[in-house]
Amino acid sequence: MRLDRNTILITGGASGIGLALARRFVGAGSTVVACGRRQEQLEQAQRECPGLRAIQCDVSVEAERAALVERVTREFPGLNVLINNAGVQNRPPPLLETQDWSRHRSEIAINLEAPMHLSMLLIPHLLQQESPAILNVTSGLAFVPIAFMPTYCATKAALHSFTLSLRYQLKDTPVRVIEVVPPAVNTDLGGKGLHDAGVPLDEYADHAMARIEKGELEFGYQFSEKGRLSSRKELDEVFTAMNERFAPRR
Repeated sequence: MRLDRNTILITGGASGIGLALARRFVGAGSTVVACGRRQEQLEQAQRECPGLRAIQCDVSVEAERAALVERVTREFPGLNVLINNAGVQNRPPPLLETQDWSRHRSEIAINLEAPMHLSMLLIPHLLQQESPAILNVTSGLAFVPIAFMPTYCATKAALHSFTLSLRYQLKDTPVRVIEVVPPAVNTDLGGKGLHDAGVPLDEYADHAMARIEKGELEFGYQFSEKGRLSSRKELDEVFTAMNERFAPRR
């Protein structure tokens, strides 16, 4: 996939992996439209990345997703790439305890409903463009879940499954469907300080851009690369070891 001469919509593009990818695409010569929920964060992203376009939108809301697609295709008719990156990661109490379902529902809406719906809304437009692509950002936890974040992991596993189906259904069209599978990266996903031990953001973003440019349809990095390529037996072993190591102690 070329890195220049694209017009890209990236959800969750005002921070973390989204902003890191946006900055690199802008630097390569693409037009990038970032959407996010917080206007002040979008404005800060534009200060950090001159040339970045921004649209405020809460992708967890169906009507806002539809309005976003109407606006972005009208204002940027050459849009040819959708990057479904927006995500939230909650750490709920153990499932044996009473749950706040609204938090789970919001996580599902942002992590799964939004990329599915936006893809469906934009496919007719993308089919008319040159070099169209949909990039879905999942997670190494799509392949081996960590049990204390069950909804987050389930949404990423479901998005991986949807991506496979989407790629198959679009295989005879010009739309390329790419799955970006990050490991833990040092961002504020889930809260400040929770991923300080993750892969440095710039290191990961540089790696991701290189593999996007190579035209790979699915790729991870470090833990997530090992996970996506592992056998069922290996995944079971990693699941047990990881959850024994990281499960909260009570």
